[in-house]
Formats: sequence, structure tokens, C-alpha cells
Amino acid sequence: MSKYFLMLLVAISAMSCAKKVEVKGNFAGGSPLERIEFIEASGVATLPLVNLGVDSKGSFSGSFEAPKDGMYLMTYAGKTAMLYLKGGQQLNISGQASNFPNQFTITGDAKNNNDFIREVQQFTQNYASKINVGELVTKKEADFLKQTEKLQADIEAGIDAAAKKTSADKGVIDFKKDELKASILGLMAQYEMNHPQATQNPSYKVSKNFTDMEAKLTGNEEKMLRNQPVYRNYLLGKISPEFQDYAMAQNPTGTELPSEIFAKFLDSKKEMKQLTKDYLLAFVLSSGDIAPGMTSENQAKISKIINEKIKDAEIKKELQRVQFVIAGPKAGEDFSSAKLIKQDGSAFKIGEAKAKPTLVTFYASWNPYISEGTVPVLREVVNFYKSKVDFAFVNLDDTKEQFIKTSNAMLKGIPGANVYGEGGLNSQIAKDLGIYGFKLPSFVVVDKNGKIASRIFYNLGDPEIVSTLDKISGLKAPTVQPDVQLQNDLLAPQPENAPAK
Repeated sequence: MSKYFLMLLVAISAMSCAKKVEVKGNFAGGSPLERIEFIEASGVATLPLVNLGVDSKGSFSGSFEAPKDGMYLMTYAGKTAMLYLKGGQQLNISGQASNFPNQFTITGDAKNNNDFIREVQQFTQNYASKINVGELVTKKEADFLKQTEKLQADIEAGIDAAAKKTSADKGVIDFKKDELKASILGLMAQYEMNHPQATQNPSYKVSKNFTDMEAKLTGNEEKMLRNQPVYRNYLLGKISPEFQDYAMAQNPTGTELPSEIFAKFLDSKKEMKQLTKDYLLAFVLSSGDIAPGMTSENQAKISKIINEKIKDAEIKKELQRVQFVIAGPKAGEDFSSAKLIKQDGSAFKIGEAKAKPTLVTFYASWNPYISEGTVPVLREVVNFYKSKVDFAFVNLDDTKEQFIKTSNAMLKGIPGANVYGEGGLNSQIAKDLGIYGFKLPSFVVVDKNGKIASRIFYNLGDPEIVSTLDKISGLKAPTVQPDVQLQNDLLAPQPENAPAK
């Protein structure tokens, strides 16, 4: 019995780790100031799954949980490449940092599928270069449909040839064929929209043959919606003219969020499936309304839309997470009780002394804006408020050794608590506050009772953070000259959005 139980535990352990992707590699000439991130590409509001450091020799390694088998964005030095990954794979990447993403090599058990992706990409680019879309739009509908069917057949043949050459998995082959169908649907939408004007035939309406072909290409709509952002873009393009008319007819006051109007529009589309509405509304929410600097009023509106209009649990969870990450925790909530570590290894908790309010700074040494733009301004802020405000500098480097070196070098002479979130961006405090690489540096005010007293800021020159510090300290900061404020604004980094998936 004990032997059977042990085997069962091993099996469960293997199953629980099945989604993990192990990644390692080297970009020759890579800089420790650059980071590598992986982002699941088909989500509605995706956030980085991992943030990996590159050492002085250009080497990197790490792992992350892959939500699904499919396409992932790999970002490095502000550039992106598309990879197909499966849970449980080992991914080895190598190349010249200066040539990424145009040239790099993948080995390990992710090699075949990504060789296939490259083969198909090269074939498709060569094929597409010979297509004149403007000419296609002017063709008679029957000729256009015939040409489109040939296009699909030719590229599918190219996909099959690449699959045979690379021994690609069925999952990635199906993905590329579905992506092709979604792209063709987009081409058909362009034809429907532009053909009347291109042919001076404003009365043109698509025939049943046209709509039948659309239905055939759509196939399994739920699968297309969940895996193909290109398909979602096609659907948005199809309803865009109708939505524009609807929005104008609502006589908007200018205070409504685009997602509020769009949600009402989708309510009127009785024939549209709920999952389709969820994905389209999620796109509008994540591409504009969920943004840094959201007012509390708009945050409440967005929360209501997500809770009441989005029915799919997975989509709802993604949107709620990205809203939290972008907006941060709410004022009045308890600050994170996560344990932090001082240089000597002793524990530290922000706000525990409950003597003064605290300005908390989150930073990492690999972010070049810290020393260039943040530290000089931070020094002035600390010097002005230090009699009434405590300061805590939370380092989110990859290791404690990096933290000790960083805090000694960058923050020398600035009074405050230099502490480390063990695990860096994977630390508990980073999770509690929704801190990702694109949010560094960031700042939040904690009152003397350990409650959050402000939203998360990305710019120490923000008038709102100055007014918050004035209020909790009883001091009055000197007026900043406009040109100085502009300089601070230019120096301070702005957070990047997620895919989002």
C-alpha cells in the first residue's frame, strides 16, 4: 500500500509540473540592463509570465507556468519574437543580442515546432508579397472568392510542406491553419467594406456564396475566439461601422467610457454569442480604458462592467488581474504585511512602527532610469520631507547579493530603510502590490497606521504625489517651475501596457 501511495504522489507531482516551461540560453553581447519576458499571446489582457535577467556574459535561465499550448511573445531589449511553446518543454535559445529577433536559434524539444513557425512565416511573406490587395478589392465577387480559395489552398500546401520538413506537432499545424483562416476572413472584410467605393457601386451587397464561405472559414468559433487574436480583430472590424453609428446616436456627453457605450451596443446584439461579446468587450477594456492614472470613478465603472457584463470566468479573471496591476491596491486598504529583508538578514515590515507615514519606492538595478532619472529627484524629496515622513526603498533585484551591491551604490547617503523583497519580481510584496517590470520604478504612500494612502505613482514629479505627501506630513513643498516639472516628466519612465494578452 505504501509503495502504491508513493507512486501516486510521484504521478501527481509530475502532473502538477506538466505546464512548466524551462528556458535557458545566451545572447552574445547581451546587457545585464536588459530583461527577457514571456507573455501568452492569445489572452485578452496578458501580463508577463516571467522576467529573466541576463548576466554579463549574455546568459539567462528560468522557468514559468505556461497557461496553454500556443503562441508566446518573447521580449528582449524592447524587441519581440513569436514562439510556439508547450507546457513541460525545455527551451534553449542562443544568438547575437544585436540580431534579435531577426536571427536566433532554438534547440531542445521546442525546436521542431518553432522551426515550423519560421518556415511558414518565410513562405507566407514570400507569397503575400505577390498579392495586390488593392487589385483584389476591385474584382467581381465570384473572381475574388475564387482567388481567395486559391490563396488558402496555396498557403495550406506551404504549411503542410513545412510541417513535413520539420516534424511539427499537430497542435501548431492546426494553429497556423486557423490563423490563415482568420487572416482570410479579414481580407474578405476589407473586400466587403471597400469594394463598393473601389468599383463605384454603392449598392453592392455580398452574396450567399460570400457568407457561406465566411461561415466555412469560421468553423469552430469558440476555438477561434480563444486562440486567435486575428479572428477577434476581424470581428471588431466587421461591427465597427455599426458601432460608430450607434455611438453617435447615443449623443454621448463625453464622460462615458468607450467600454460603457460598447457594452450597451453589445447588449443590443441579441444574435451574438455571449463568448464573442466577452472577448470583444475585453479588447475594448484592455486596449484603452484600463490604463495608468485611472480615476477612482472610472475604476468603479470598469469593475462594474467586468463583474456584470463579462460572463466567461477565465476572461473575467484576466481583466480583474490586469485592472489591479495597472491601478494598484485601493487607498484605505492595509499595506502588504510581506516580510522584507535588510542587508544584515533581519526582517523588516513597512509601517510596523506606526510612527510616521512612509513613502515606499520599488526599484531594481537593471532599470536604467533609476540612477538617471529617479535617484536625483528622490534625494530632494527625502531631504524635504524626512522630518515628517519615513522612506523605504524596496529592491526587487533577482538576488540578495545584487540588492546589497545596488542599495549601497545607488542610494548612498539617502536616509531610509533599504530592504529586499526576496525573490525580486516573484516576491510576495510584488504580488501583493501588483508590481511587474514595466511598473518600475514606482511609488506609494503608506500612512502611519499602515494603510495605503495613495494610488501607485510612476513619477515623483506627479502633482498628486506631492499633494499627498504635503497632506500627510503637514509640510508644503515649494512650487516647481514649469520647465523643471517638464524635465522631471521627461526623465521619469512611463509604464508599458501588457498584451494583453
